[in-house]
Amino acid sequence: MSQKRFPEEFKIEAVKQITQRGHSVAEVSARLGVSQHSLYKWVKEQQLPPGQHKEQLSQTEELRRLKAELKRVSEERDNLKKSRRVLCQAIRVRYAFIQRHERAHSVRRMCAVMDVHPSGYYAWRREPIGEKRRDDQRLLGLLKQAWLESGCVYGYRKLTLDMRDLGEQCGKHRVAQWLRCEGIRSQTGYRRRSSARGGKPAVVAPNHLNRQSTPDQPNRSWVTDITYIRTHEGWLYLAVVIDLFSRQVIGWSMGSRIDTDLVLNALLMALWRRQPQESVLVHSDQGCRFTGHAWQTFLRDHNLISSMSRRGNCHDNAVAESFFQLLKRERVRRQIYLTRQDARADVFNYIEMFYNPKRRHNTAGDISPVEFEKRYFQRLGGV
Repeated sequence: MSQKRFPEEFKIEAVKQITQRGHSVAEVSARLGVSQHSLYKWVKEQQLPPGQHKEQLSQTEELRRLKAELKRVSEERDNLKKSRRVLCQAIRVRYAFIQRHERAHSVRRMCAVMDVHPSGYYAWRREPIGEKRRDDQRLLGLLKQAWLESGCVYGYRKLTLDMRDLGEQCGKHRVAQWLRCEGIRSQTGYRRRSSARGGKPAVVAPNHLNRQSTPDQPNRSWVTDITYIRTHEGWLYLAVVIDLFSRQVIGWSMGSRIDTDLVLNALLMALWRRQPQESVLVHSDQGCRFTGHAWQTFLRDHNLISSMSRRGNCHDNAVAESFFQLLKRERVRRQIYLTRQDARADVFNYIEMFYNPKRRHNTAGDISPVEFEKRYFQRLGGV
């Protein structure tokens, strides 16, 4: 069997168990299933100054690239030091900036950096505010006045009627666009909007699992899902992959965004750890992260079979939901996380240092998932 590979996220959290939580290298090695030699190597790499071990690998190439980048940035910096807040503004704002600095810098150079054409700038300089723009500003002033007179509660439909009462000819879509650009909104009620489902999912796989949640050997059926963890910095999203044979968390990923990369990284960790020789059933719900083409393509490329529960049916995903309930009851709800990094470290400690190697599980015969699989392979070897 080829040597295991571990993602950088796993290495960082593993080293923290040694450097920050005070666990010995031997203890961490036994619980994570990683050799002590690898742990010492990871510790040594992370004790280097940030980026030093990467720079040692490609120092010459990096130096050449940085010189070229420095030359380009220096030219733009010397010409456009004051343009940082203008680049994302409207075209007329960029034109005004170019006009203020055209004596000190080249107009064509500034137009290239501002992503505008020189001919457009010269046309604007001849007539900075056109007739249509002046008319728009006049109507916008009337709209703001009507909105204020309504007590800041009117939306674009009622404001359109107010404009027509004043004799102005403007459509509701034009009014809506002006209000959106100015950040003006109607007063909405306190009733929560219904969480209506979106369109039809891109890919829906049949339910191959069909409540067969007790396979007779590892790497036959995996289940995956996502949960949320609250911190003072914002939500931390956790995706896990669980082997239904032993209930062991074999893959996980955490991040500040809930997207397809989050679930793909968790599944990639599971593949790195288990390296299955045969096809594996991967069961999920019909969330948009699992019904997209990127997820389905990844499954096909790695000999994995997609399985999904129908909408509103949580029975086949109960194992993942049960794990999330344990995690939050036994660890998350007992803590107050100031940052996502604090929550990430604590979740890693629960999964890799407690749940997998130590926590007793009813389905695993009241022993830990790691011990359950260890005894299974011992019996298999004895046979």
